[in-house]
Amino acid sequence: MSGPIVIAGGGTGGHVFVAEAVATALQGRGVEARDLRFVGSERGQERDLLAGTGIELLLLPGRGIQRSMRPSAVVANVGAALGIARAFLRSFVLLRRLRPRAVVSVGGYAAAPVGVAAALLRRPIILVNVDAVPGLTHRLLDRFSAAACVAFPGTPLDNASVTGAPVRPEFAEIEQGDRARTSAAESMGLPTDQPVVAVVTGSLGARSVNEAVLGLADRWRGSEVTIYHVTGRRDFDDLQNRWTPAPDDLLTYRQVAFEGDVPHLYQAADVAITRAGALTVAELAMAGLPAVLVPLPGAPGDHQTLNARALVEADGGILLADPQVTAARLDDEIGALLADPARRAAMSRNARALAHGDAAGEVAEVVLAHVG
Repeated sequence: MSGPIVIAGGGTGGHVFVAEAVATALQGRGVEARDLRFVGSERGQERDLLAGTGIELLLLPGRGIQRSMRPSAVVANVGAALGIARAFLRSFVLLRRLRPRAVVSVGGYAAAPVGVAAALLRRPIILVNVDAVPGLTHRLLDRFSAAACVAFPGTPLDNASVTGAPVRPEFAEIEQGDRARTSAAESMGLPTDQPVVAVVTGSLGARSVNEAVLGLADRWRGSEVTIYHVTGRRDFDDLQNRWTPAPDDLLTYRQVAFEGDVPHLYQAADVAITRAGALTVAELAMAGLPAVLVPLPGAPGDHQTLNARALVEADGGILLADPQVTAARLDDEIGALLADPARRAAMSRNARALAHGDAAGEVAEVVLAHVG
């Protein structure tokens, strides 16, 4: 290979996981690790999450633009614009040196300068867009792209193929059935004779969901149920301080700031409460896990609501707007699901019917078809 394939993007765990899944699929099709490069952001999670891949990681300065006209946001955006300019110059020099055979953008603010540099240097650009509504970076790069891989039909990008959202291979390995669920719960130190509710809302967490789940746990002290609550880093200490187990509790309530093995948690769970990022929706579909989906309010283009609708319209999930999330409402929705195994089984089948079993592989095939 005369030049590497560059996979650019990042800033959030979702972007990084997509980049890693695409790289793994490319390697499964004969591309050596030395012929790949990750380009990400100094401020993102790339340094930690991609450390063990064996693929060289190059980090750019800069941060995302805030969508606000508040004075503090305007000042921050001036600094962000200067950082983007520096990132573009570094990207241009980097791509001139590497002469990549293709540039794959997984979105996020780290992808924009690399994509623009690739366009100027006439390198093939392949967009991997997992949300129903493309972000600013992909709307900018769309006119220069050779192809786009999208998770949802109707995503407004040119030359698009519906591949599904690339998820980590571990989600495809999730087993169905009571025996697999019991084994996963046992390995995580959870009771095997109680239904498990998994709560996962991102690395920082979701304040509204966290508050409602804490209230739900208080309502369920007398119920033989397990709540495995991934709070996110921001609220963990506060929630820990506000929860006091009682000697007569039948509820098992575990709070953790971060869960590194979400596939295993999903295998152990009977139902989930999550945000509605595109990767989360794809992972739930792959796992066949019924979920209450709470889209992030104010997300650009309300893309999380659009992401959730694919699962909800197939009766694989339940949609709750953020203001609707209360302990009482979760009690109603989750309680009804736990009381109705037949409905959960139907929702699981419906969710799995939407899954793209090898989305990362389909993306890799598109990339290799456009490698120069």
